Amino acid sequence: MDRRGFNRRVLLGGAAVATTSLSAASEAASAAATARTAPAGGEVRRIKMYAERLDGGQMGYGFEKGKATIPGPLIELNEGDTLHIEFENTMDVPVSLHVHGVDYEISSDGTQQNKSAVEPGGTRTYTWRTHKPGRREDGTWRAGSAGYWHYHDHVVGTVHGTGGIRNGLYGPVIVRRKGDILPDATHTVVFNDMTINNKPAHTGPDFEATVGDRVEIVMITHGEYYHTFHMHGHRWADNRTGILTGPDDPTRVVDTKICGPADSFGFQVIAGEGVGAGAWMYHCHVQSHSDMGMVGLFLVRKPDGTIPGHDPHEHAHTASSEEKSGHAH
Repeated sequence: MDRRGFNRRVLLGGAAVATTSLSAASEAASAAATARTAPAGGEVRRIKMYAERLDGGQMGYGFEKGKATIPGPLIELNEGDTLHIEFENTMDVPVSLHVHGVDYEISSDGTQQNKSAVEPGGTRTYTWRTHKPGRREDGTWRAGSAGYWHYHDHVVGTVHGTGGIRNGLYGPVIVRRKGDILPDATHTVVFNDMTINNKPAHTGPDFEATVGDRVEIVMITHGEYYHTFHMHGHRWADNRTGILTGPDDPTRVVDTKICGPADSFGFQVIAGEGVGAGAWMYHCHVQSHSDMGMVGLFLVRKPDGTIPGHDPHEHAHTASSEEKSGHAH
C-alpha cells in the first residue's frame, strides 16, 4: 500500500491486514534499518463518513454505507495535512463527529451548543487540520499534532454524547510525524465501560500476527471507569511513539499503563520478540475487570502458521466456565 496516499484502512473490529511479515524473530534486530517511515505532510484530503445503526441497539461509523464498524475506521494523517470529512447521518437521531488532538474551527466541533451536529438524514463537512512542531512568535515551543488520538459522537443521548459512545460511536486517529516508523499492522483496543470494542465479555477481540511483524496498538478508554491496559510478553516505551529513539533514551519501558475515560495512547511492538510465538493475553489488570471478561489474545504465529499450545476451542470453553462462575457469585 502506498502510504503517501490517504490511508483508508477500515479496521474491522479494530484490525488492519498486515502488509509485510518478517520470517523470524531473529530478524527483528535489523527491522529499524529496513522499516518504512512516514512521509512529510501538507496534503489536503477528502473522505466520506457515515453514522449508522447496527444490530442490538449499537451504532457505528463507516467509510461506506452499510459497512459501519465498532470501533470506527482508522483515520491516519501526517503532520501538516488537512482533512475534509463529508459526514452523513443515516440514523433517526442527531449525531456528530468530535475529534481529539487536532485543530478545527468551532463549526467542526461536533456539539449541539454551537450547532455543529448533524440532524437525521443530514450531511455536514467537518474539517480537521494538523500542524508540525515549531516556535511561536513569543519564543515558546508549540508541540505538533503527532500522536494517538480518537474521535467520537458528542450528541446522542446527552449533550456529551454519552449514549452514542456507549453504543459504539468512536474510532481511532493517528497523526504521524515525518520519519515515524510505520507498522505492518494496526489494531485498535477500546475499553468502553466494561467491554472491549463493545463485544460481550470473554469474546476477545483477538489480533493476529507472525513472529517478527511490527504491530501497532491504539488504546482508547471511554465510559465510567479507570482501567489498566496490560499485554503479556511485550513491552513498549512510554512516549509518543512507543519506540525508544536510541541507546541513551531515558524513557521508561512499560507493559502496563493506567487509562481513564477519553485517554488514548499507542505503541509498537515486534511480535514475539525475545519470547516467541504464542497466544499472548492482553487485558485490563483491574482484577475484577479481567475476571468479568475484559480480556483478549494477541495471537503470534510461527512462520509456518502454528501457535504453540493454542487451542481456540479451549479459549471459548474457559470463557464459558468463567461466565458461569461469575453468575454464581
